[in-house]
Amino acid sequence: MDETPEVILYTDGACSGNPGPGGWAAILKHPQSRKLKSLSGGDPHTTNNRMELTAAIEGLRSLKTDRRYRVHLISDSEYLIFGLTQWINGWIAKNWRRGKSIASEPVKNVDLWKTLHELAQRHDMSYEHVAAHTGHPENEECDRLATEEIKALRRAAKDAKMLDEEKF
Repeated sequence: MDETPEVILYTDGACSGNPGPGGWAAILKHPQSRKLKSLSGGDPHTTNNRMELTAAIEGLRSLKTDRRYRVHLISDSEYLIFGLTQWINGWIAKNWRRGKSIASEPVKNVDLWKTLHELAQRHDMSYEHVAAHTGHPENEECDRLATEEIKALRRAAKDAKMLDEEKF
């Protein structure tokens, strides 16, 4: 009997403006127990791709570190899924550059890609791309949570501006 625990990780990132305030969200689902865990966060100045990567990173970071999991990552981000399944081995072979030459540009978001790669190596990973905004329940919930993080950042920025204008 396979003792490796299984987790489904749903992720999404969002950004208002690109760059601009962004949010990310992850939902972890344990199929056997049906337990759910939701995570979300934001960044006041980021890009959509950075939020997509951050969602996956934070989802993987939330797993217990004393065991290996079978993780099925589901995302509406082709950037995330293609990066993990098609591009990353080439980037590593080229020392995280987009071309073979030392003068080639580094991979964008290399800091996050390196972290994500390191975390993914700890688990048995599989990946699935889903179309965005098509009624997939967990994807829609991740989108809602990420968008709420953007709204919270905007409220905080507005409150900070009001405080600054009142010169407390």
